[in-house]
Amino acid sequence: MLRFRYFIAVVLLLFVGSSWAHRFDARSGSKVFPDLYEASVEDLQKGMEAGHFTSVDLVKAYFARIEEVNLRGPAIRAVLEINPSALSQAAALDHERKTRGKRGLLHGIPVLLKDNIATVASEGMNTTAGSFSLLGSIVPDDAGVVKRLRAAGAIILGKANLSEWAHFRGNLPSGWSGRGRQCTNAYFPNADPCGSSSGSGVAASIGLAAVTLGTETDGSITCPTSNNNLAGIKPTVGLTSRAGVIPISAHQDTIGPMTRSMADAAIVLSVIAGKDPNDNFTLAQPDKVPDYTKALNKNALKGKRIGVPRQIFLNNSISGDDPSVNVQFEKALNVIRSLGATVVDPADMPSARELIRSNNETIVLDVEFKVQLNTWFESLLENPSGVRSLADLIKFNDDNPDLEEPPQFEDQSELIESEGTAGFDSAYFAALAADHDLGSTRGIDAVLQQHKLDALVLPATGFTTVPAAIVGYPIITVPLGFFPNNVTIGRAGPNLVYPAPGVPFGLSFLGTAFSEFELIGFGYAYEQATKTRLARKAFAAAIPKTQLKDIVSK
Repeated sequence: MLRFRYFIAVVLLLFVGSSWAHRFDARSGSKVFPDLYEASVEDLQKGMEAGHFTSVDLVKAYFARIEEVNLRGPAIRAVLEINPSALSQAAALDHERKTRGKRGLLHGIPVLLKDNIATVASEGMNTTAGSFSLLGSIVPDDAGVVKRLRAAGAIILGKANLSEWAHFRGNLPSGWSGRGRQCTNAYFPNADPCGSSSGSGVAASIGLAAVTLGTETDGSITCPTSNNNLAGIKPTVGLTSRAGVIPISAHQDTIGPMTRSMADAAIVLSVIAGKDPNDNFTLAQPDKVPDYTKALNKNALKGKRIGVPRQIFLNNSISGDDPSVNVQFEKALNVIRSLGATVVDPADMPSARELIRSNNETIVLDVEFKVQLNTWFESLLENPSGVRSLADLIKFNDDNPDLEEPPQFEDQSELIESEGTAGFDSAYFAALAADHDLGSTRGIDAVLQQHKLDALVLPATGFTTVPAAIVGYPIITVPLGFFPNNVTIGRAGPNLVYPAPGVPFGLSFLGTAFSEFELIGFGYAYEQATKTRLARKAFAAAIPKTQLKDIVSK
């Protein structure tokens, strides 16, 4: 009988262990601690609610993990600075949890922000877009999305590195900024993290925070989500406020979550979405923000029609010619079919060939960047560098080459091109109208209507983002696969490689304006059916060793 009871106990332990192994790896007495490499928002909330650890413990653990790999060891340079007020905020939120209960799913959860998202200087952090020209500058207020995060009980853990000026400075490698230097991918030494939300992507990929925010003008959430094995949401322009975010384009900029699962991304989007009188684009969204967690349905693809706009990626050399990506994409289409969807292939946009050749986006962005960046400089309460305009910025870079123009990183051609524009002239308005025609009227909306589609699907690499970017439409990205160990290693600028063995790439679902709820469901169904993220980890030296048990035991 004793032997039989022992056998039953072992079986139960094995069952529990196998079902929780991807989330929990350490015990201390009766306490169970989630592995911070994969820990979800739900895991962290359960642990704090059970009293196994506090938000203070969590902040300390993330700080220790950042210390291990950010500037030491592999020196991935994903984080620019940490928040000196984070521990005191965590303590206050721990007290509130005990006395009044939690505010919601983000209560006590640390969040890393891309360094173009403003936080009040009194908290102790900068907002610089990676540029020394904004170091010490004083913004008038928190960004709109930061206000929403704070109201939900989230803690701002720090600022993430990025491609300087959100990759609108010049022909520079992804992930490089004057302040942060070169951020690198954690899946292969010195691999391309993709930009411009590179630090946010790398940090989330190895558990330097459970939640990060990125911004996208064209590809800057989608691509680092893809390259870093994440789930990311590039929302419709106007779903999340851009107030207090260093701008590129009023018509294309948007802010969204980059996390390790669609569930976490849905939780975050439910918090940061909504109208903001400080961003009039948000006033066009539906009156009620959906609870995007209700979209997390494993059967979401059943009965749906998903189109494949082949011309968009077959005619671009980044993804269309890559056998590793193409093989995994064809497998993904079979998974989508197996989940009950009809795949319409091809389902090409009438404007596809013109889209690939069009220069309208460049015209729009150049004009809007100059106007909006000058307004940003003027809005600052203080800026020690003395830079008050785009023209001043170009001169500042030239006057400070050690900071902003080290060898091989001198280029600021985008800034110079933008400075040469003449404002909202006829060429600008013609380009804006042409973009709407190419991206919507004869683009995404046209193909959706023509084939009665619910969404489009493409590999996340390459030209995928452009049609959605130029009309401000949403993209949901989830892991698709990894480059094989025998892939030929390529170059991606000074000191960066791409492709490289083990580097991830993603799958993107695209839709019309404010179709996030449906797209999240599609991404979640695919993610849960494949669990691709769990198939491979970062290279060993890039994985921090500090866990919650180490902090609590002290």
